[in-house]
Amino acid sequence: MTTAAAAVTVTVTVTVTVAVIAIGRNEGARLRACLTSLQGQAGRIVYVDSGSTDDSVAFARGIGAQVVALDRSVPFTAARARNAGFEALRADGLPELVQFVDGDCAIEPGWISAAAATLDSDPTLGIVTGWRTEIAPEASVYNALAEVEWHRPAGDIPSCGGDMMVRAALFDRLGGFNPRIIASEDEEFCLRVRAAGLRIHRLPRIMTRHDAAMTRFGQWWRRTVRSGHGFAEVGGMFPGHFRPERRRVWIYGGIVPLMLLAGLVTGTWPLVAAAPAIWALNWARTLQGLLRHGQPLPQAAHHAVLLTLSKLPNMLGMLTYYLRRARGSDMTIIEYK
Repeated sequence: MTTAAAAVTVTVTVTVTVAVIAIGRNEGARLRACLTSLQGQAGRIVYVDSGSTDDSVAFARGIGAQVVALDRSVPFTAARARNAGFEALRADGLPELVQFVDGDCAIEPGWISAAAATLDSDPTLGIVTGWRTEIAPEASVYNALAEVEWHRPAGDIPSCGGDMMVRAALFDRLGGFNPRIIASEDEEFCLRVRAAGLRIHRLPRIMTRHDAAMTRFGQWWRRTVRSGHGFAEVGGMFPGHFRPERRRVWIYGGIVPLMLLAGLVTGTWPLVAAAPAIWALNWARTLQGLLRHGQPLPQAAHHAVLLTLSKLPNMLGMLTYYLRRARGSDMTIIEYK
C-alpha cells in the first residue's frame, strides 16, 4: 500500500478553507503525535477532550489548538465529541471543509491538501477518506489484524470510519453525528450522506498513521464487543446495513454455542461434535478468503482464528445493546485501551 500511496502523491493548491477536529481521551503520546502532525496542514485545529486525566488538554493548548472539554456528567461518545468540535468552529465562522481525526492517529503529510482538492473539484462528493495504516503492525497479532482491516479498496465506497474530510455545510445540514450511538456512528452518518445523494470516496493514499496499541487479548476482545454493539445499534436503525455481519454473529456466536451447550446438558454427542466442526469450517473458509487477498499462510491462519472467534464477543456486544435498549439504559462507551 505504501508504494501505491507514494505513486499518487502530488503537489496541490488548496482554494478552500479547512479545519481539523481531533478527539481523544487519555491518548498521551498518541495525541501528541496527532496534533503535531497537523501543524502547517490546517489553519484551525480543535481538540475535544472526553475526560482525560493525563496532560492531553495542557499539551493541546500549548501548541495553539482550541480545546473543548466535554461535560463529564453526560455519557461520552465519539459522536458527541466530534459534534462539540464542530460547534466550536461555528463560533468563529464555519470553514468549507472539516477533517475529523481520532487522537490516536497522525495525519500523513500532504493528506489535507489532497483531500481538500478532491472535494473542491467534485461537487458530487460529500466525504473523502483514505487509508489508515498501523505504525506497529508487528507488535502483536491484534495490530496486524487491524492493519489488514484498514486497507480496503479505493474508489467510491458505501461508508468509512471516523477519519474523514466532509463538507461543513453538509455536516451542518444533516445534524452531524448521532450522539447517542456509541459505536459505528461514522457508518450511520455515511448512510445519511448517501441518502442525501452525495458520494463517499476513498483516495488510494495513506491518510492517517494509527496506533492501535493492542498487545493483550482482553483489549482485542473489548474492541470486538464494541463492534458487535455497533452492528446491532446501527443495524436496528438501518435494517439493510450490517445484515451479513449480524447474520454471521447470530449463527457462529449464538446458534452454534447454544448447540454445544444443549449437547453437553442433554448428552447429545452429535450436537457436541457438530459445534466445533462448524467453527472449523468457518475458520477454513475465512482462511481461504485471506489467502486469496494475498496474506501469507502463517499470518492468515492466525487472523482466521481471531475472525472466527470474534463472533463470540460480537454476540456479547449485540446482546449488550439489546439489553440496554430494553431497560432504557444509557448507551455508554466501550473502551479497549
